Amino acid sequence: MTKRREPFRFMVWLGIASSVMVFTMLLMAYVVRRTGQGWTDIKLPNVFLISTGVILLSSFTLRNAIQAFRHERFGNYRVNIATTFGLGILFILLQTWGWRQMVQSGIKLEGNPAGSFVYIISGVHLLHILLGLIFLAIILAEAMRRRLYIDSFVYSVNPPNWQKIRLITLYWHFVDILWLALFAFLLLHHGLDLHLSL
Repeated sequence: MTKRREPFRFMVWLGIASSVMVFTMLLMAYVVRRTGQGWTDIKLPNVFLISTGVILLSSFTLRNAIQAFRHERFGNYRVNIATTFGLGILFILLQTWGWRQMVQSGIKLEGNPAGSFVYIISGVHLLHILLGLIFLAIILAEAMRRRLYIDSFVYSVNPPNWQKIRLITLYWHFVDILWLALFAFLLLHHGLDLHLSL
């Protein structure tokens, strides 16, 4: 049964490799365009720093969920999966708040290419987060349907279910690490605007 699910593992790794290639090309285009005319460095909204803390916390709660699932603490597993899902939603809200701050400070999609790249890079990453939230919603719904211990136990000893949870965890940790790398790259080139209000 598990071997039949190996194509899903391959698909996840293929998706991760494709995402790395997409963002590598975006960052290379950023570096090349930065040396051209019309480029003016901007400051990142400080809410991006808060969203980075939120996404880091979501990796921690997801790790707790996996540990709880492994040790048959299914109530704790449900709480941590739900918390991870909630933190993912919060990350999206904070990112859109950051975009709103950028627009209010005069940074738009057109005009200065520096602002355009920040919108595009963070926006494409946000699409990855949305996909991860769909996956999290699936395992959260499955967990909520199995509130009785015996139902949760039967679910937990089914190898395809374990494989699904592992793959979703792998993907979520990837998008978290990806944002850390992207944020560090953008922060290195732009810095934070500590004067923008939350």
